[in-house]
Amino acid sequence: MKVGLDVAPLLQTRAGTARWLNGLKGELERRQDVTVLPLSWGGRGRLTAVARDVVWYPALVAHAASRRQVDVLHCTIFRAPPRARVPTILTVHDLAVLRHPDVFPLWTRLYGRTALRPTIRSADRVIAVSEFSKREVVELAGVDEWVVDVVPNGVERVFDADGPAASGEYALAVGTVEPRKNLARTIEAAAQAGIELRVVGDPGWGNVTLAGPHVRRLGFVADEELAALYRGARCLVFPSLYEGFGIPAAEAMACGTPVVTSAGSAMADVVGRAGILVDPLDPGSIANGIDEADRRRDELVRLGLERARLFTWERAAEAAVGSYARALGRG
Repeated sequence: MKVGLDVAPLLQTRAGTARWLNGLKGELERRQDVTVLPLSWGGRGRLTAVARDVVWYPALVAHAASRRQVDVLHCTIFRAPPRARVPTILTVHDLAVLRHPDVFPLWTRLYGRTALRPTIRSADRVIAVSEFSKREVVELAGVDEWVVDVVPNGVERVFDADGPAASGEYALAVGTVEPRKNLARTIEAAAQAGIELRVVGDPGWGNVTLAGPHVRRLGFVADEELAALYRGARCLVFPSLYEGFGIPAAEAMACGTPVVTSAGSAMADVVGRAGILVDPLDPGSIANGIDEADRRRDELVRLGLERARLFTWERAAEAAVGSYARALGRG
């Protein structure tokens, strides 16, 4: 099976979408039943990113897929051509732009209001990264449940409980620094809990202030350093307002780190009983979660390590190939 895989998102981000795409691509390339043909266009600048949205996805990606004679086209974010000569699979990582449009820039909000739903409905198959995201696609985009396949994230091998740990007493926050990551309340909660907060992540859009004598901003770090930060942390604090999956939660569990995250969200599906679920809108609830994670550390470490074993790229690739086969009428 020849799969045209849209890798253009790797030009835009190093965050969760890039982790999912890189992990899935690597595992697909190791399989004997799949030939991966990467498809991309443009550079890393903001203007080029807009051009991709208005030129690459509506027209050029379908032309590139035809030229490469692929069997299926897999568009790996929620942008795709309205028509293509081959079956098209579209990945929806989340629909935060529909649930919380106020935490997105104008261009993304405009796309969400106009083109997003028709684009999702035009795909032959839709891939969601969690059961939560699948439910969102069905409800918000009006897609039949049987069209949506779940291809979860995996955890890279560097994230495990064995290895060096960063020193100090601190809680860790991981994610792109932008409004929906809820960092203002996270900072307030860490202050209430009386603990240093180390923040890892590239800057995103929006005016997010990381201020406070207990806050240490680390920016982007390589995976080896991030794994050490997970291992050394008292807990990961991840009360995001909305996620389609929540990769930091899975990575933290794999490193033996308790997780404090948002109730009623995809992260609750990811951590199961292995995490502390809090109200993300209440700094006091988050602070109490930090304290509870500390009290229950041994139990949560054990449960988290067991839970993290569910998230492998082998499992993700198997699910993706199943989706491709169904798009071709073979499943």
